[in-house]
Amino acid sequence: GFYIFSVKDTGIGIQTENQSVIFDRFRKIDNDKQHLYRGTGIGLFLSKQLVEMFGGEIWVESEVGKGSCFYFTIPV
Repeated sequence: GFYIFSVKDTGIGIQTENQSVIFDRFRKIDNDKQHLYRGTGIGLFLSKQLVEMFGGEIWVESEVGKGSCFYFTIPV
């Protein structure tokens, strides 16, 4: 079995085509429609590494302009 955790925000949201790359090292969204103002782009990468190290998975569901919900699992 797995525990599942979620973290939800009401930020800018993430376009579908960018949802897979936000877990890459030093990757941030920065274009005309979306802009992340701070950070180095390493936090989600490190989160993914830790979750996978414990045998879990991490993913995001998001809607532009409404926010995002990040999920991760950890085996029991």
